[in-house]
Amino acid sequence: MGAGAAGTWAAARAARAGARVLLLEKTPRIGTKVLASGGTRCNLTTTLASEAAGRLFGREGGRFLRPAFRALSPAALRERFGSLGVETVEAPLEKVFPASQRARDVRDALEAEARAAGVLPRCGAAVAGIESLGAAGGWRARLAGAGAVRCRRLVLCTGGASVPRSGTTGDAYPWLRELGLEVVEPRPALVPLRSGADWVRELAGVALQEVEARLVAPTGETVRRRRPVVFTHEGLSGPAALDLSRHVTADGGAREILLDLGVGTGREELRRRLIEGAASPGAGSVARALGLDVPRRVLDAACRQAGLVDSRSAVSELPRARRHDLVEALKGLAVPVEGSLGFDRAEVTAGGLALAAVDPATMAVRGHPGLWVCGELLDLDGPIGGLNFQAAFATAELAGRAVASEA
Repeated sequence: MGAGAAGTWAAARAARAGARVLLLEKTPRIGTKVLASGGTRCNLTTTLASEAAGRLFGREGGRFLRPAFRALSPAALRERFGSLGVETVEAPLEKVFPASQRARDVRDALEAEARAAGVLPRCGAAVAGIESLGAAGGWRARLAGAGAVRCRRLVLCTGGASVPRSGTTGDAYPWLRELGLEVVEPRPALVPLRSGADWVRELAGVALQEVEARLVAPTGETVRRRRPVVFTHEGLSGPAALDLSRHVTADGGAREILLDLGVGTGREELRRRLIEGAASPGAGSVARALGLDVPRRVLDAACRQAGLVDSRSAVSELPRARRHDLVEALKGLAVPVEGSLGFDRAEVTAGGLALAAVDPATMAVRGHPGLWVCGELLDLDGPIGGLNFQAAFATAELAGRAVASEA
């Protein structure tokens, strides 16, 4: 149920293995969200090996995904798409795209494979709820208009709550709760961040390529991402900000992101530059003494955080205490954040069906015979770079195999 990346993949896998498959989808077409992904380019997996990719989902997520990534590694996924006529190319930040740079080609290949395998798609079929048939075995899916569909085995791949315009509106969360299953409260992830600070919004359009962003997560752990950051009219975006957003949207989440503007340059080296700059004949500005490849407006913001007027301030006039403050600002420019731009702008959903409720080897839901869950509906989310699609396809691979084995 759900003809997104995970649902269509699981359906095709099960049908190829001999199962009779009906694929219900509430939108008018298969793969609506796939078409919108990656800026319509579809970053469908990662260049990382399975173990390295799994670690980026955290300790629990990585452990849960181990069987799935063994069953369908990133390299194997690329090979599979190649066999479906979608050649792939690598891009910076461990990304993999279709060589055509068109998400439509990925969607079309998924749909063609499902139909060729014998899957019967039924679009425009919104489901209002599900119920177990108890001793009789099987499941019943109530349709939103009228009628119902009965089946012996049910795979839920309805997605999360991100990009609701594509049809992923969190429909299945209440269904799972009604079954007595734990659902970790869904929240936006891989989402731009909102800041109320005027100076942040005034930097809109400025991008930092060589920067490390860090924050203190609600767990107390310091999380770091060395990836580009972009200032916007609303706050922060770019890969590093998106990766850290899950820690901002969590209960008690971080309300400040620190930007290291001097990646690769230690505090002592920055102090040395300031001291030597102040002592040199014709000592100039702070910006000249530092020699950092940082946009002037961002460097000015760091100077103001340290109590200076801007980066044109004379380096020779810096007292020791102010010099210390400046170094700390350069190694941790504090950007206040108030939250995210919400599910409408989120690429994925954090939260979902608790992993303890699912057998990681099959995606079967424990204590509910004939029910499987895979894809974004699970409490799994990774950083930007094709990892979430990889998890969707790999968990769908296991679900499709398991469903067919019980046919």
